[in-house]
Amino acid sequence: MVGEEGAFVLGWDEVLTEEELSVTLKVLCMSEEEFKEYKEQDGWEDDSEEEENSALSNEALSRLKTPCKKLLYDSVLLTLESYGADLKAEQDLLNNKEAYEKLSRREQQALHVRYGQKRILHQLLELLQ
Repeated sequence: MVGEEGAFVLGWDEVLTEEELSVTLKVLCMSEEEFKEYKEQDGWEDDSEEEENSALSNEALSRLKTPCKKLLYDSVLLTLESYGADLKAEQDLLNNKEAYEKLSRREQQALHVRYGQKRILHQLLELLQ
């Protein structure tokens, strides 16, 4: 899921880089005619008030138009595929005290980070269904 700086930042309750994600979804879901109009107007300069009132909370994400939801859903699936193991495998490792303690401190921290990232992505998949 790539934005201007490399990725969109998703949190438990909202999208933390909401402006970038919102604009990206709008542009990618436009018809050819809408995109031409967008380019001619150098973007949506008049939509700043609308943008301020449409924060991408988890609730707002679940109300996206179908094409945008599908695009975001597919992007999340691709992101999840880039991980070596699935959520259940990470959870099993976290729950297996003996195996967990064999990991170095760095590996334990990396496991917690990956597990948290995957949980957020799975939560997003549920919101988009």
